[in-house]
Amino acid sequence: MGKKRALVAMSGGVDSAVAALLLKEQGYDIAGAYMKNWINEENIEAHCPWEEDITDARAVCEHLGVPFTVCNFIRDYRERVVEYLVDGYRRGLTPNPDVMCNREMKFGVLRDYALSKGFDFVATGHYCRRMPCDDGRAIGLFEGVDKNKDQSYFLAMVRKEQLKEALFPVGHLTKPELRELAARAGLPNAGKKDSQGICFIGQVKIADFLRHYIPDSPGEIVDTSGRVLGLHRGLHLYTLGQRRGIGIPSNTDGEHYVVVERDGERNRLVVAFEGPGTEGLFQSTMLVASLNWLVEPVCEKRGLLVRPRYRDPSVPSVFEPLEGGTARVSFESPQRAIAPGQICALYEGERLLGGGVFVQSCA
Repeated sequence: MGKKRALVAMSGGVDSAVAALLLKEQGYDIAGAYMKNWINEENIEAHCPWEEDITDARAVCEHLGVPFTVCNFIRDYRERVVEYLVDGYRRGLTPNPDVMCNREMKFGVLRDYALSKGFDFVATGHYCRRMPCDDGRAIGLFEGVDKNKDQSYFLAMVRKEQLKEALFPVGHLTKPELRELAARAGLPNAGKKDSQGICFIGQVKIADFLRHYIPDSPGEIVDTSGRVLGLHRGLHLYTLGQRRGIGIPSNTDGEHYVVVERDGERNRLVVAFEGPGTEGLFQSTMLVASLNWLVEPVCEKRGLLVRPRYRDPSVPSVFEPLEGGTARVSFESPQRAIAPGQICALYEGERLLGGGVFVQSCA
């Protein structure tokens, strides 16, 4: 039998470059692929680095002596990620394009492409680990060793069957260790800074991006007593718990307003000073829908760890399945500013069990 073949999703960054390096050292027959998902045809004011990223990805593959290709997935990305993002904000939700990009693009469209070309696996530079569980009989998806870089949260909505051909070569490394490996191997992008912004779109303010798809719908900004403080540009441009960019100055004591409600019925943005009056920002129990399981579905009430957003720690919680494929999640400690549409990731220890979408707070 020949070598196992792996197609590495090359972003132009150092993480995917080291993923390719490690797989080659492990004896895989590899090739690199850059997913061309976005070219900023709308002329949105942003740093859109796709040309630079393609150059860097190609340079890494040339350095490693492996094939490189650019895959044009612009139409798929627009249909599967951009429309999801815009539709979510249009409906007053808080979508997560990075989570959807993983499910629909890296382990969806790119996976299908790889399998059609005879590859056995798709590999990425995610900081997570796919490895045997304690019982040795099952393969699970676990947090990365580097807790500051762990990206398992972004895989919470990937379908179970999509991970059968997935490889995560860098999950056992810390970022400094990865940088050291890249430098030692002479990778041309070893010193490149980590990218930021929306997945494959780049550094763009979400308000600037949305303005090209959703017209402004101005309305009043009011405090919790109904006193008008100013005007907003559209409720979709604000999130629960937001402190900056509201357009209302702080008071003489330096206290800042925070968004506590988006009143779609009256097109009002409700704000209050952090402290008394913002208790409603904290939720103890949330309804979760669109459940996605990487393991056998949890069908009985039990304790799990829940991560409400990427940078938040996992919170001990009680997970209670309900009718209609939904569940009630009760946090051990109240969580701040959870908005409908946000993704929650479900864990048992370091193992990612799956995820879902927050719908609303509930009793």
